[in-house]
Amino acid sequence: MSDAPGEAPPIERTDCVPLLSVRNLERIYRLGEQTIHALRPLNLDIHQGDFIAIAGPSGSGKSTLLQLLGLVDSPTAGEVRVRSRVAQDLGQEQRAALRLRTLGFVFQAFNLLQMLTARQNVEIALALAGFPRRKRRARAEELLSAVGLAERLEHRPLQLSGGERQRVAIARALANEPDVILADEPTGNLDSQTGREIVNLLEDLNRAGQTIVMVTHNLEIARRAGRLFLMRDGRIDEVDPGDPRSLD
Repeated sequence: MSDAPGEAPPIERTDCVPLLSVRNLERIYRLGEQTIHALRPLNLDIHQGDFIAIAGPSGSGKSTLLQLLGLVDSPTAGEVRVRSRVAQDLGQEQRAALRLRTLGFVFQAFNLLQMLTARQNVEIALALAGFPRRKRRARAEELLSAVGLAERLEHRPLQLSGGERQRVAIARALANEPDVILADEPTGNLDSQTGREIVNLLEDLNRAGQTIVMVTHNLEIARRAGRLFLMRDGRIDEVDPGDPRSLD
């Protein structure tokens, strides 16, 4: 990996317009007199059908990058483009609408509403996505069945295992039929076997055409992605997931 300052070269793909892309993206935080370069200028293209893992140690910038891709934070410099639309050119409400239409989120802590059943948690996401009321129940059941929870529809989060809760979260992320699922440490709160099962599910979704970007510190899981990026000190490099030396 080169530590030279400046722009990282874009990854060249000519087959289609990227679903998500960033250009010269930079994020700087200022805490009093201290300046923290969370992201140094970088470029990245995410295409239809990609399964991307972004790996790196704590503080490397991977979660910051995911927040910028998810339009929940704004860069200090550079652009985030969603299907060629520059997010920074949009107002706050327009960005929120674009995020709702095109992105699905999966979190390490699941972020489920504890008083609602698995089905109701997904139905709320369907309501926010504008799904007709009369069709929400059937669609929620369909999504939960697709992630292996057909028998757990009426269970609340505290009645579910960690792996089952994450499956509910994945079903919820699929509610708006997103272009891209952004998964932030989706196996971080799970044991090794359950984590592998969740990645199996993500792989199945990807084979069905779903584009996925996953942040993880787990190198075993990271290598299972189709494209693997390593972050260090706010810089990113694509490496070969099949090369055992790639993450040394």
